[in-house]
Amino acid sequence: MKILFVHQNFPGQFPHLAPELVRRGHDVRALTDAANNRSLSLPVWRYKYEAPQVDPAATRLGRNFTTMSDRGVIVARACQQLRNREGYVPDVIVGHSGWGETLFLKEVWPEAKLLVYAEFYYRGTGADVGFDPEFSARGLDTAMIAQGRAAHLGQALAHADRGLSPTQWQASTYPAPLRAMIDVIFDGVDTELLAPDPAARVTLPDGRVLRPGDEVLTFVNRNLEPYRGYHIFMRALPEVLAARPECQVVIVGGDEVSYGAKPPGGRTWKDVFLDEVRDRLDLSRVHFMGKVPYPVFRQILQVSRVHAYLTYPFVLSWSVFEAMAAGALVVGSRTAPVEEVIRHGETGLLVDFFDVAGWSDILTRTLADPARHDALRHAARAHVKAHYDLRNVCLPRQVALVEGMLPQG
Repeated sequence: MKILFVHQNFPGQFPHLAPELVRRGHDVRALTDAANNRSLSLPVWRYKYEAPQVDPAATRLGRNFTTMSDRGVIVARACQQLRNREGYVPDVIVGHSGWGETLFLKEVWPEAKLLVYAEFYYRGTGADVGFDPEFSARGLDTAMIAQGRAAHLGQALAHADRGLSPTQWQASTYPAPLRAMIDVIFDGVDTELLAPDPAARVTLPDGRVLRPGDEVLTFVNRNLEPYRGYHIFMRALPEVLAARPECQVVIVGGDEVSYGAKPPGGRTWKDVFLDEVRDRLDLSRVHFMGKVPYPVFRQILQVSRVHAYLTYPFVLSWSVFEAMAAGALVVGSRTAPVEEVIRHGETGLLVDFFDVAGWSDILTRTLADPARHDALRHAARAHVKAHYDLRNVCLPRQVALVEGMLPQG
């Protein structure tokens, strides 16, 4: 089969699927943004996209669709050139619907089957919008703005043949007629690579070396921000450190904004909430690592005694699966995406997202008595291996979905 991946930051969610399809003998290629400077091992075409200057007053709630559909037009024209100049016609297209790239691909290649990665459908209520009143007020205007952001996502799936979501909850954010088009298959965790390792070592910025068995509390985000509960975690820390004088806190994440609004005054969310509790923290035991290479990230999880993970009702992070696979005890927020993966008292522990005192208490207790929670750690790893393992569960299902897009004969 000729299979084309379309993703502005390829490989994105497909770092394992694309190579596996190559290994199985398919002709696999990719189309990505020219700004994507990753070194890629398969044939790649690139398109050049510059975001249009959008007048909010003129476009109003359509400004998001204007931006996304503009990229879709650029991508479609690039694909039209591939068809006209090179005679390229894929059998199956696999793309992410989030940036509008797949919107018009069926107009170029109506004979191709289109599978879109349906990661999340914005909703006015019942998900991230209005969840945290500290940063997002509820109301009709807020709800309409959020729903307006979903226009291109609905169009992308409606014009595709199938959708792919990583979790049941993320699939459930789509309206029922579109939900029926979606297969739920997680991206997959390499549980051989992400496994407990007594030889793991993490060198902190101050030169201290952490090992498995040390009293280590970890917190990981792509960027430190409210959507992932950074503010709640930082507010819980003073009580934890006061009660656990040997605890070392390792925080991974950048200073940018992945989701939600930027902080006021040109500051970073990291500093906003660090400054809020700074005078109550022993900062010699709080280690901000920034963004780290994957081997370092893996070893941070392997030395972790307790891993705190919080999220709004939103896209679930890979890190929660990776922490469970690596043998850390995960304490998660009692929000729907997390509850799909962690069963309280069986594969981890859950705390109400906003319960700062509850977070302080449970983190203190779990750090104090690691042996008591060994069964939870083992059960968590077993759960990930059984349901989210890359090689034995997720990748075979992804391959079957792509290969099944065309009739076999």
